[in-house]
Amino acid sequence: MAKFVYDFIEGDRSRADLLGGKGANLAEMTRLGLPVPPGFTVSTDACRVYLRTGEPPEGLFAEINAHLREVEARLDRWLGDRHDPLLLAVRSGGRYSMPGMMETILDIGLNDTTVHGLAARAGDARFAWDSYRRLIQMFGRTVYGVPAEEFERELEAVRASAGAAGPSAEQLRELVETYKKVFAAHVGHDFPQAPHEQLYLAVRSVFESWNSERARIYRRQERIPDDLGTAVNVMAMVFGNLGPDSGTGVAFTRDPATGAPGVYGDYLPDAQGEDVVAGIRNTIPLPELERIDPASFRQLMTIMATLERHYRDLCDIEFTIERGRLWMLQTRVGKRTAGAAFVIAAQLVQEGLISLDEALLRVNGAQLGQLMFPAFDLSGAPAPLAVGVAASPGAAVGRVVFDSAAAAAATEPVILVRRETNPDDLPGMIAAAGVLTSRGGKTSHAAVVARGMGRTCVCGADALRIDPERGEFAVGDRVVRAGDVISIDGTTGRIYAGAVPVQPSPVARYLAGELEPQADPLVAAVHRLLGHADAVRRLGVRANADTGPDARRARRFGATGIGLCRTEHMFLGERRELVERLILADGPDEVTAALDALLPLQRADFVEILAAMDGLPVTIRLIDPPLHEFLPPLHELTARVARAEALGEDPGRDGRLLVAVRRMHESNPMLGLRGVRLGLVIPGLFAMQVRAVAEAAAQRVREGGDPRPEIMVPLVGDVKELAAVRVEAEQVLAGVPGAPEIPIGTMIEVPRAALTAGEIAAEAHFFSFGTNDLTQTAWAFSRDDVEGSFFGAYLERGIFAASPFETIDVKGVGRLVRLAVAEGRAARPELTVGVCGEHGGDPESVAFFADAGLDYVSCSPYRVPIARLAAGRAAVDPTTGTSDSR
Repeated sequence: MAKFVYDFIEGDRSRADLLGGKGANLAEMTRLGLPVPPGFTVSTDACRVYLRTGEPPEGLFAEINAHLREVEARLDRWLGDRHDPLLLAVRSGGRYSMPGMMETILDIGLNDTTVHGLAARAGDARFAWDSYRRLIQMFGRTVYGVPAEEFERELEAVRASAGAAGPSAEQLRELVETYKKVFAAHVGHDFPQAPHEQLYLAVRSVFESWNSERARIYRRQERIPDDLGTAVNVMAMVFGNLGPDSGTGVAFTRDPATGAPGVYGDYLPDAQGEDVVAGIRNTIPLPELERIDPASFRQLMTIMATLERHYRDLCDIEFTIERGRLWMLQTRVGKRTAGAAFVIAAQLVQEGLISLDEALLRVNGAQLGQLMFPAFDLSGAPAPLAVGVAASPGAAVGRVVFDSAAAAAATEPVILVRRETNPDDLPGMIAAAGVLTSRGGKTSHAAVVARGMGRTCVCGADALRIDPERGEFAVGDRVVRAGDVISIDGTTGRIYAGAVPVQPSPVARYLAGELEPQADPLVAAVHRLLGHADAVRRLGVRANADTGPDARRARRFGATGIGLCRTEHMFLGERRELVERLILADGPDEVTAALDALLPLQRADFVEILAAMDGLPVTIRLIDPPLHEFLPPLHELTARVARAEALGEDPGRDGRLLVAVRRMHESNPMLGLRGVRLGLVIPGLFAMQVRAVAEAAAQRVREGGDPRPEIMVPLVGDVKELAAVRVEAEQVLAGVPGAPEIPIGTMIEVPRAALTAGEIAAEAHFFSFGTNDLTQTAWAFSRDDVEGSFFGAYLERGIFAASPFETIDVKGVGRLVRLAVAEGRAARPELTVGVCGEHGGDPESVAFFADAGLDYVSCSPYRVPIARLAAGRAAVDPTTGTSDSR
């Protein structure tokens, strides 16, 4: 018979796929001899059976009972015992951390009888009735979907009548009776009194929470597969709400916001763990525990040091103190901000705990991208409205909204302002530029989720009096309403009225060559890890750049050449008139005159770019889009000509242009007269561009430079197209004295080119994959149309894990890439192969291109550092493309 339940002593952290992250780490702490309450884990295998069939596996609850009896025997307390009842905590725990997304139910085993036994054992009736109240509230919301606000409304009424002393035992007993009526009214039957029934229902509800809306949204955001399922952890309850010598907290072995070593975390006396992460009560800083309970504090510090050395990483720890006795409830490798990830990885290398290769795998391209965003320029900033807890760094400016739906519906940057967030706020947190709460600390739901997503977050700004019903918050006499602009600084915790100007981040300044790496610990960490990525990566990183300034910027960011220089961008602005002359040319002489006018302009552009990239390759793509894209739109010309004719005026040039646009109009221009087809149909067009490249290179040689241009022919689908262009190009090149040898290659951007790559390679010195068009043509997508029409629905339904224009479609487009690389190199072993589509800057795609054997990727200048880091990670571990977001 299959095994589905494992005692904590049976597992270890290597079994996270089976036991979930939480269960595996509880097992690991148990094996280390740390004080973990006895318990067991129901495996993810059981959850997957339940999700597939709608029923628990056969024999599951008998297996749970067998393990429960072992826990009862160990503690000499029994579930349902009326005198000294064992109570249980039931918690979810997937393979990957999903903070707050799934369910927890505490105090399983309480009922109308056992509550009296708990009160007698604890010597505290108030505590017992409060625990029973918590169970009904959690159980009702989680298992049966009773609206949380139904319970909260009754609780707030009792708290208001109780005053500062808090509710008495009698008031809490009456509240339990009220809760049971709320439960029965919504569910249709009484609250279950049988403790084992409570346990079985709780386990099922945790299984079901895997597919809750908020869990699905979180998995899409974090790119976590939907088929993993969750484990369920069942452990003996320990109580932090037994008075002033009890409490609960969350600790980090280093600051998850900055990476700085020290004592970080939150502690809440006389409370259960959910009170901390829910942010409903403001916590005290963890160092205060040393004053409150020195012995527990010292023991906790020893355990934290042990765990960090054992895991060789920042650890996130949940603990409870029950009447002076410390219990460990959870540990995991902690979520951290992008900056902290780099700082901690570099620190651990310095401390000898990990290697540089391991450090490289602790950071990713998405995090480096976050660090390149600007921060506030506070030189002219107003005095802050208030200061909260700096929970997730960054500078966010936006209009105030007070609920998740408003944030998700906004079309401009917003700041989501809440008393505290809960998992149902996830869509709004994803959509918002920043999150601001008046309650909670660095370990509240808002803080943990925001850090994981890279959102700016300020928590625990208790000076804010938030009134979501009226759509406003107040700080003293100052009122801020929905729609007003505020700025929040997740690095300092400050909140400002209005829009505060921003300034470049120190990382961006360093990458641009404006700041020395020793100037800042974060910059020093980025410098060290990015330097190691450059040292180990096989994949080159070039940039897409069309101007001299872009080329110079790309080189400062570490590009080792230009992989795509789009010549059509040089025909815009004032030069558009020369293109119009070419289109309107009447006969060969006028065509030649128009091309002769364009030649010196193109040559000057190429001279500047080749100078900026002296000594490095510059791949220059011949004109790609259809010529009519350089003319006014058909509807504008039609209106102008009609207006002129209505006034009895000669439409003049507009009339001639209208005739040309109508003549050249195509129903689907992306599949029409463009790229190589344009060069073959309009004599002299490509020849002019090739001559401009050759003359620019010859000029640079005369100036003492080392120009290395390459000419790339776009949209080739048949080798004969490339052969015809190559013959013409080589004739032109031969006629330019002093020009260096200039390779001629092609873009692989239509499926037929990939499928006939062996033939095409016979005429090409190099390939460069244009994955934007290759994705469009492989999927039969028009990018401009489909992203706004149905991609959202495809992502929502799980048809796409990510847009295929953002991350390479490995199974389809990726297969074409692999095929073309293999067949191209079989025909020409020395063939250089790169990619110049948008995927060249996407970390997951970079890992794929490295594995597919490409020589380089090319991306926008600002994404060059991201691609460098991703290429280094791929060299250390080729599987990084599947785990980069986690």
